[in-house]
Amino acid sequence: MNTWDLTTLFKDEEQFNKELEDVSKNLVPQISTFKGKLGDEKELGNYFKLERELTIRISKLGNYASMKSDLDKRDMKNASALAKVDKLYNDVNEADSFSSPELIGLGKEYFAKFFEKNPEFKDFDYIIEKMFLNQAHVLSSDKEELLSYFGPIYGKGGDLYSALSVADNKPREATLKNGEKVKVTQGNWLNLIAHSEEAEDRKTIFETLYSYYDEHKTIYGEIYNDVVQTQLANMKARGYKSILEMHLAGNKIPTDVFFTLVKVAKEKSAPLKKYIKLREKYLPLEKYHTYERTMQFTSSSKKYSYQEAKEFFFDSIKKFPLDFQNKAHEVLKEGYVDVYEHEGKRSGAYSTNSIGLHPFILLNFQGTLDDCFTLAHESGHSIHTLYANEYQEPMKADYTIFVAEIASTFNEHNLLDYMVNRDDIDLDQKIMLLQKSIDEICSTFYRQTVFGDYEYQIATKGEQGEPINYEVCNNVIVDLYKQYYGMDITEEKYKCYAWAYIPHLFYTPFYVYQYSTSFTASMEFYKRVKEGGEKEFEKYLSLLKMGGSDFPVDEVKKAGVDLTAEETYESVTNRMEELVDELEVLLKEKFGK
Repeated sequence: MNTWDLTTLFKDEEQFNKELEDVSKNLVPQISTFKGKLGDEKELGNYFKLERELTIRISKLGNYASMKSDLDKRDMKNASALAKVDKLYNDVNEADSFSSPELIGLGKEYFAKFFEKNPEFKDFDYIIEKMFLNQAHVLSSDKEELLSYFGPIYGKGGDLYSALSVADNKPREATLKNGEKVKVTQGNWLNLIAHSEEAEDRKTIFETLYSYYDEHKTIYGEIYNDVVQTQLANMKARGYKSILEMHLAGNKIPTDVFFTLVKVAKEKSAPLKKYIKLREKYLPLEKYHTYERTMQFTSSSKKYSYQEAKEFFFDSIKKFPLDFQNKAHEVLKEGYVDVYEHEGKRSGAYSTNSIGLHPFILLNFQGTLDDCFTLAHESGHSIHTLYANEYQEPMKADYTIFVAEIASTFNEHNLLDYMVNRDDIDLDQKIMLLQKSIDEICSTFYRQTVFGDYEYQIATKGEQGEPINYEVCNNVIVDLYKQYYGMDITEEKYKCYAWAYIPHLFYTPFYVYQYSTSFTASMEFYKRVKEGGEKEFEKYLSLLKMGGSDFPVDEVKKAGVDLTAEETYESVTNRMEELVDELEVLLKEKFGK
């Protein structure tokens, strides 16, 4: 069976609807009954019990509804169920708006004594610690309630972006040099370019897609301004010094982490610039353009079955402890992986992360080499979830985005080493694997840092009262491409709208830089495991076992990696340099120049 068995969550829709109704009608109304009573030890204990139950049950409802929707985005019944769960989340936040000010009012010493007397609620101590960390930014009960009413509005910038970029953005037709007409979409344009031999056609495909951003440049600028102004208003209301600090403070992430990442990626971009020159020389291209980043130096028609992809992954981890291997087999059991693409199914891939629940993996497996790595990547997330659920209490199991990509990319580093050293790998396949690894650093480390830097610069302009419109956004992104890539993207028509192409900037501000930090940490962990063996692997496993029991930067540091240190990020830029040099040798061997 290569599909999800969602009956492990709810046996049918009727059971789901009954659970949704029970939580909505019987649990959520109980929240407000604790208002003004949390100073009573017994009432506080009952409040924590309710919070724990709500968290677990709503998480299960949310997973079921979102997964059902992802299996068929055309099904309005599924969309309606998901909307009901979203409303449930909003109802809980609104009903619970009183709790933070009231809990903070009890004081740290109160909770130290409370948890000592009531160890059954110790899984809330980290949540309380976070609350006190940010107490200066928690408002009075009536103000928190007022702000909660604006909850649905905070995400309106993302909603408008989705409406403009997805719902109203229809496929466009491009006429190629030979007269052939092709439909160009968000999902296929990079693949069309990758398999196009004519430079003129690649340019046409890119401009067909990106012309949409030019045609709607004013509204994209206004939507992004709305995103920034919403953050600015929240920053001022809660008394943060900057938008960046507001996004980092909740998880006690030092601003040094962000600024050190940006500094190293910007200053150590020589390997990236050398790789661009290699692409110009060996693809070969008269001039390299950003939209040609998916073109391959060599190709292979080899396809892999889903079973083969699993076996590659299982073989690659045989040097690791048996418990880790067992978990890898567990997450890929039948019923927990939806393998193949079908009409209406959500694109991409992911692994679910829910408290106390077995993780599910979504793939759109087509048999490519990339698909083999995607399987290892998502398995890493699921293994992380199993460890977190096994070693942490419910309220401490849910790990943050900041550490989420470490386990997934660790598996990719390991699989790459395994594949490159296989006896049956020929020169072309070795080149493909090296390029894949380099492209991963380009896209996950450098490119995501570029957009993180962009967010910071635009946010700073907003804080200083400067206007934000599409021209301002264009100028910032053009300047950043010069600094990181050494490229003048004004030579590519419409490329200055790259910021409008990135949905995370609109949906989840200051999210993308975390791809870079996680990737950095995973590469450092993998390097240490390769050099130090079992002892270092145990340190790495200790991170997975921590779940969400501590602040993410502290979790990573406890496991041995310091994300405030420049040398940690230099491990990525040094690895990039090594891989590019190795690729250059293989390209000379293949092409003789």
